[in-house]
Amino acid sequence: MKEKRYTTLNEYLRKIFGEKVIKVSLDAGLSCPNRDGTLSSGGCIFCSEKGSGDFAGDRSLTIKEQFAQVRARTIKKWPQAKYIAYFQSFSGTYGSAAYLRNLYLEALEQEGVVGLSISTRPDCLPEEILTVLDELNKKTYLWVELGLQSIHAKTLSWMNRGHDFQCFVDALQRLRQRNIRVCAHIILGLPCETRQEMLATAQKLAELPIQGVKIHSLHILKGTPLAYIYAREKFQLLTMEEYIELVADILEILPKDIIIHRLMGDGPSADVIAPRWTCRKWEVLNGIDREMARRGSYQGCRYRPSLHIKLR
Repeated sequence: MKEKRYTTLNEYLRKIFGEKVIKVSLDAGLSCPNRDGTLSSGGCIFCSEKGSGDFAGDRSLTIKEQFAQVRARTIKKWPQAKYIAYFQSFSGTYGSAAYLRNLYLEALEQEGVVGLSISTRPDCLPEEILTVLDELNKKTYLWVELGLQSIHAKTLSWMNRGHDFQCFVDALQRLRQRNIRVCAHIILGLPCETRQEMLATAQKLAELPIQGVKIHSLHILKGTPLAYIYAREKFQLLTMEEYIELVADILEILPKDIIIHRLMGDGPSADVIAPRWTCRKWEVLNGIDREMARRGSYQGCRYRPSLHIKLR
């Protein structure tokens, strides 16, 4: 495999653990304040019925059973792999501290598990949960994945996120005070944003003390609020070529020590309404590699350290 022009999570984890490391997606049986009526009952407009955990285990099973279920999909290809238990669905910290602590510890007890990745919202991190995360961070390898999607207030409102950018910054600050690694999620291709606004989100992330980024391509899934909006409005979506160029621009902006966890979002092919090119994941990823090679560029080549912001 040719060396990438950006810092991939795959190679980063290989260096740490000496083996292939696979994320096993689990469903903690949780909900979200944006779904249960605390903030809203509609959820974020892009979120699927499975809380963006379409490839996670079956929530009717125990964590042990889910882990075995998902691990079985990969063990033939990578029999010697290690595992990160990934709490992906809904908001992975939206529960009582005692319940979540037991759930996380159960995941860590599974064979070959070397760490945890917990996906959540920035407004789902009360002090008692941060205490649990601090404990876990001292005993295992931990990432907390924070959904941001955009820095722009108009976009966050349009998506029905239920929080603002400052909420993200505050959550980041409290996690970093405990030396917990943070991976930020952003979405490209939202119809209410210009290309310049998408790049501004990436620039702001480059200025913050995050350790990882997930870049998602907007894709419209059946049954989501976004699907109903799209059926009415048929707004313009990014082409694959536009997306590839935009991702290459963002990689050039981000500092080279930020770990790239993902470069595109994908959903179950049968559920993707548009754009259909998001179902051709490897074609897109190879296109990004070719575009950066064509430019002769690499992650961080346009990063300006002087812009770095220190959190108060």
